[in-house]
Amino acid sequence: MALDFVAGCIGGVHVSGAAGVLVGHPFDTVKVRLQVQSVDKPLYRGTYHCFQSIVRQESMLGLYKGIGSPMMGLTFINAIVFGMQGNAMRVLGTDTPLHQFLAGAAAGFIQCVICCPMELAKTRMQMQGTGEKSASRKMYRNSLDCLIRIHRKEGVRGINRGMVTTVIRETPGFGVYFLAYDTLTRTLGCDAEADYIIPKLLLAGGMAGMASWISTYPVDVIKSRLQADGVGGANRYDGIVDCVRQSWRREGWRTFTRGLTSTLLRAFPVNATTFATVTLFLMYMRENDDSMKDCEPMQPSLQHSSL
Repeated sequence: MALDFVAGCIGGVHVSGAAGVLVGHPFDTVKVRLQVQSVDKPLYRGTYHCFQSIVRQESMLGLYKGIGSPMMGLTFINAIVFGMQGNAMRVLGTDTPLHQFLAGAAAGFIQCVICCPMELAKTRMQMQGTGEKSASRKMYRNSLDCLIRIHRKEGVRGINRGMVTTVIRETPGFGVYFLAYDTLTRTLGCDAEADYIIPKLLLAGGMAGMASWISTYPVDVIKSRLQADGVGGANRYDGIVDCVRQSWRREGWRTFTRGLTSTLLRAFPVNATTFATVTLFLMYMRENDDSMKDCEPMQPSLQHSSL
């Protein structure tokens, strides 16, 4: 149904959605820097030191490198995710935890087509000019220029670098995302007539986002390393297995948790505002169009669940 796609678009372009990117992007930059830094010559000791170092060495703008990519892709990704999940729930028929997971997983898989190139450009921009306030030589002018240059040099395969790890991360990750949100909203009692509905939706959305990231975070570390590989030098990894092998051998299990703190700090506010906005929009539209309620394969008391 088009309503789910519209709700996703609103979740991406509304003021709080854009604000979520503005607030969350510095945490993402810190995450990527911590994930890909050399263990032999580490630049950063932890999350706070990374923040401090970037601001001191590259100014506040250093935290916002690569922000153009998620700003451009946010609307499309949210539209695909919420539209696909809503339609998948209608195809599956009954509203069960398993179907919530499967519908979310399907949505996560489909949006990888946009997510992977978007995150490749974001990662390359975030790594550009590390430690320099004004880089003497910029390889990329902006996110679009980054993708164009990669395509010219490496073709379609180049702009889809990290696609396999993106699929491995996003497919189960979005399954957990929607399953956790559905479980939490049911537990908290997020019916349209419930008291404190907005705080409850914000809490459920934020916690669902954190649960999703925790469930697949090690894969994100490998994805970031593969997408950043070759920036400013020769490639270090031959593929996913080689990246995992080298990372484990040199750094042990801790390598798969690098940047997790900043990721969770970012995940809560961004996903809280997105989920709350989409849910409230769907609640409002369904309350004002009785004909739509007959089409929803949902329990009557839970009119928020199928997003």
